[in-house]
Amino acid sequence: MKFNRITVNPKQMGGVPCIRGLRIPVSTVVGMVADGMSKKEILEAYPDLKSEDITEALRYAAEAVRERELPVVSM
Repeated sequence: MKFNRITVNPKQMGGVPCIRGLRIPVSTVVGMVADGMSKKEILEAYPDLKSEDITEALRYAAEAVRERELPVVSM
């Protein structure tokens, strides 16, 4: 899978995946979605973002989770 809007630069933000070279980590965007923020609210909080950035951040996170198993508590 190819990601055109996600960048990783070891000299920026400790090398964490960011949106288009901005100092906005993918994890920040995904966390805001997880907290229930709408795209509109996220775009208002980060005016440099585009709607497509949010979509790609979610795709990137989904792909990252596919790559490894995380511990899950059985109910």
